[in-house]
Amino acid sequence: METTPETRARMSRQRSRNTEVEMVLRRALHAAGLRYRVHRRPIKGVRREADIVFGPAKVAVFVDGCFWHGCPEHATWPKRNSDFWRTKIEGNRRRDLDTDSRLAATGWLAVRVWEHEEPLGAADRVRGIVESRRPRPGRQP
Repeated sequence: METTPETRARMSRQRSRNTEVEMVLRRALHAAGLRYRVHRRPIKGVRREADIVFGPAKVAVFVDGCFWHGCPEHATWPKRNSDFWRTKIEGNRRRDLDTDSRLAATGWLAVRVWEHEEPLGAADRVRGIVESRRPRPGRQP
């Protein structure tokens, strides 16, 4: 079955930046005293953009939507145009794994936050990771 014009219009309105979950997460991280860049490419020459980037700690945070990234808890497989959607979502999963390995190869850590995660809990998890990876005087990176 072909995707309907209504479905196509609804999907095109889905935000890829500054989603509600991302904004709550960013506010919580900022309130915890962390400073970061948003929507940046952590490594040059790789066309992959992280939602939140902590440069000195080399931590790239990605806020992944349950539908678009095939969440193991909440993924749904549409009945209309199912081959297209399965290919699209599985491709997103492969790209996510490739991104994580490319970042790791250059000393970066990719942190994945699912849209269904409680944002304040996710912020605590990210804060702990960033603080543990921050360069400190006298400590080798």
